[in-house]
Amino acid sequence: MCGIVGYVGEQQASPLLMDSLKRLEYRGYDSAGIATLHEENITVWRSSGKLTNLQNVIAGAPMPGTVGIGHTRWATHGEPTEANAHPHRSGHLVLVHNGIIENYVELKHDLAGDGYEFQSETDSEVVAHLIHRWMAKGHGFQESVRLGLKDLAGSYAIVLLSEDAPGMLVAARAGCPLVVGLGDGDFFIASDIPAILHHTRKIIFLDDGETCTVANNQITITDLDGITREKTPTHIDWTPGMAEKEGYRHFMLKEIHEQPQVVLHTLMGRYNPEHGDAVLPDLRLNPDTIRNLTRLWLVACGTSWHSALIGKYLIETMAKLPVHVELGSEFRHRDSLLNKDDVVIGVSQSGETADTLAGTREATARGAHVIALCNSVGSTMTREADGILYTHAGPEIGVASTKAFMGQVTAFYLLALLLGRTRGAMTPEDGVAWCSHLAGIAPHIEHILATEPEIERIAGKYYRDSDALYLGRGLNFPIALEGALKLKEISYIHAEGYAAGEMKHGPIALIDRQMPVVVLAPRDHLYDKMVTAVREVKARNGLVVAI
Repeated sequence: MCGIVGYVGEQQASPLLMDSLKRLEYRGYDSAGIATLHEENITVWRSSGKLTNLQNVIAGAPMPGTVGIGHTRWATHGEPTEANAHPHRSGHLVLVHNGIIENYVELKHDLAGDGYEFQSETDSEVVAHLIHRWMAKGHGFQESVRLGLKDLAGSYAIVLLSEDAPGMLVAARAGCPLVVGLGDGDFFIASDIPAILHHTRKIIFLDDGETCTVANNQITITDLDGITREKTPTHIDWTPGMAEKEGYRHFMLKEIHEQPQVVLHTLMGRYNPEHGDAVLPDLRLNPDTIRNLTRLWLVACGTSWHSALIGKYLIETMAKLPVHVELGSEFRHRDSLLNKDDVVIGVSQSGETADTLAGTREATARGAHVIALCNSVGSTMTREADGILYTHAGPEIGVASTKAFMGQVTAFYLLALLLGRTRGAMTPEDGVAWCSHLAGIAPHIEHILATEPEIERIAGKYYRDSDALYLGRGLNFPIALEGALKLKEISYIHAEGYAAGEMKHGPIALIDRQMPVVVLAPRDHLYDKMVTAVREVKARNGLVVAI
């Protein structure tokens, strides 16, 4: 969850770095720091806590230099202190790092044997010393970075400065996202596009195992053996305004209100209401492949996993096709029954989720057809996949996913419609009816958003409670899981989502007059069973919030 920024150009670097770091605050962090390079001298400022603390530290202090790097840290190794904040220094070079170095203990012991002293508890400082040691042996800056990275096990996105190479910035990635923005005489590095979107929409996505050197108004990208790679910039359609609050109190509220437009954008040009079918050519699945499919795999994490559970329900119902839903963190480490005749869909808002990427890469290695269901154009997952299904939700800044989830669910409706019609599991009449339902989703969301004052009133009754339970059946079971996740993420209130029929197997023992229970009870074929669940909750003095 750390954030990285870097700058090389003609402007003073420090204000640009601070502004870009502010645009990464949504990721969460516990410390921050920046470093600038001026006339072979690097100045480093760091602080624990919020960016305002860092601003107070550097207020009035001269930070000249048109080259610099910045970082917001979320502690993984070592407490959230100034000593553990980035950038980390080793002699004449400084480094910022995202990721986890799995063999840092062994490397730290080795470096200590060579006389290196550690000022922090982090794995990141190990990387700085490792690269410095290669430079001390006479290797150049860029070569030392490549040699040092070959010794690492784990994931990283790094950006470095060296007093021995004024005007130069070196970056590299493996398992963590990193992009290069091309401006007018300026170059930007960032872990997330929104950090630099207000400066440029011309982006180069670095791939795993690549290094990027910015110097002398040009960039050079190589692999870890120093072999040059040609990269074509991607134009990002997102506008800078999409990464602003635009009058809302916070990004999450803005993105909740953007959901109707997200649904329309995801549907646009992708379904034919007259013929009752979907048009998704970017999947690169021919009709015979769809008809001969015997199973489908959905791999995801977090909120995307919940949308995949909904996708399973829709696809099995509409296309009569068995669907396996897998957590990326589990799928990547087990011996699944995946084979080359299967189709695997990786579901990820960012297209950079490490566990999901590992799963789709395993699927590719086994010869399966891999599809990326993704929001971020040009992301790693979309570049590696055989087919793509974009959600077109725009940048999601809020740390808790809202509109991206809605875009994923809408995309699964389209996918289920395509599979169902192609496999003959749905009649044209059924397809036309489904298209009519799809057209009505956005207005229904608008109607729900109009009830915001009532929702706020209800929230005011329960925000002091320490636990909550969410119940749903069928399609609404994953919605219950997602609702509980949102409450945990945003309110830090312990919440659990359960299938309503499973309430008697554990959760019922915890229900009392201090336990709000959110019950998803639309008037469908399961309504009567949900009413029974409500009665069971009320019998134990539980507080029912019925939707």
